[in-house]
Amino acid sequence: MTARPPSATQAKEAAEQAAADDAVAAAFGTLAGMGQPAAADGPSGPPTGPPGGPPGGPPSKGPRGPPPTGPPTGPPTGPPSGPPAADPQPDPEPEPEPEPEPEPEPEPEPEPEPEPEPEPEPEPEPEPEPESEPEQEPEPESEPEPEEEEKPAPPPLAVDAEVRRLRGALSTAQATIEALEEPPVPPAVLDDIVVPQHVVADFARMGRWLVHEDLGRATMGGMAMLHPDVQGAVVSTRMLTMMPRIDERSLVAGRLGMGAPRGAREDWRLLEVLLASVSMATGGPAAVIHAHGPYTTAMSCEKDLIVLQPIDAIGKKHIGRIIIVEPDAEDEDAFLRQAVEALQQGGMRCVVVRGHGAYAVGADLTQAWSNASMVEHSMRVAMLARQANLKT
Repeated sequence: MTARPPSATQAKEAAEQAAADDAVAAAFGTLAGMGQPAAADGPSGPPTGPPGGPPGGPPSKGPRGPPPTGPPTGPPTGPPSGPPAADPQPDPEPEPEPEPEPEPEPEPEPEPEPEPEPEPEPEPEPEPEPESEPEQEPEPESEPEPEEEEKPAPPPLAVDAEVRRLRGALSTAQATIEALEEPPVPPAVLDDIVVPQHVVADFARMGRWLVHEDLGRATMGGMAMLHPDVQGAVVSTRMLTMMPRIDERSLVAGRLGMGAPRGAREDWRLLEVLLASVSMATGGPAAVIHAHGPYTTAMSCEKDLIVLQPIDAIGKKHIGRIIIVEPDAEDEDAFLRQAVEALQQGGMRCVVVRGHGAYAVGADLTQAWSNASMVEHSMRVAMLARQANLKT
């Protein structure tokens, strides 16, 4: 037996009851959702595929709007025209187009980490020094064979030219110095005797040499010579002549045995006697230099010392012994005789007046200056040996 279909009244009541239930359920659902965060309206992602079929029941959500405030006002006016239509199925929502995935941003390159600073190494503790072992004698090493020395390369042209230029400059400087030291001097006209220019230049040069060799100072010392062209004429430096500044005005001239000329030195007679003795030995030319060397003068001041004996080889060979003469102002003739005898005993090189320097003689001024220099050197050696208490 088949079931009877519901009547229109029952269907209407069932529909109203269903609507009321839905309204109550929607109200309770709204109250329950107020404490929870609203869910996203759209799907969390695109659907994986089409729906499997039509929905199996009414939608879970009630009608939009407020629920009815009360029961219906009255019965329905007539039967329903037909069975209630089923709820239309909701149209499937269009699938949203997949958004293009954003391109991954390039990862930034990692910055290079700074290198850690090296930690200072701890200083090693000083190890205790081991006890020194006896040194072993080193074995004799074989001498390396001498390598052939490389020949130096010839100097470049620029260096060679510079060397030649410097040599030329030195020669020029030397000539300039000689010209300054030996300025040209005119001849000296002394009464009736004319002294040639080269003789005046020799006097000037010897005066500078005496000062340079420490054989005279300022006006200390003097020199004389026989005139090379006038027989019996003597040319000498004046009294108190400055040795380093001798010129034609610093000379005087006289004749042997005719007395001292005006401005002559106090020892004019001693100079005449010594020049005559040397002229007899040389057969003509003669010269004498009065030098005040400090060592010769100091050695001659020793009392009771009559002979100065060189201890060096050069002094023994070229000078020999030197006789010291006592000055005698009261008996000048006796003093002159003693001076001539002392010169002859000393080998016609030099005679020393006690405390008054040495009179060195020679054929010309250059030879006389050489003898005076060697005597001073020998006396210096003897003085140093005496101070050191050396046995000679």
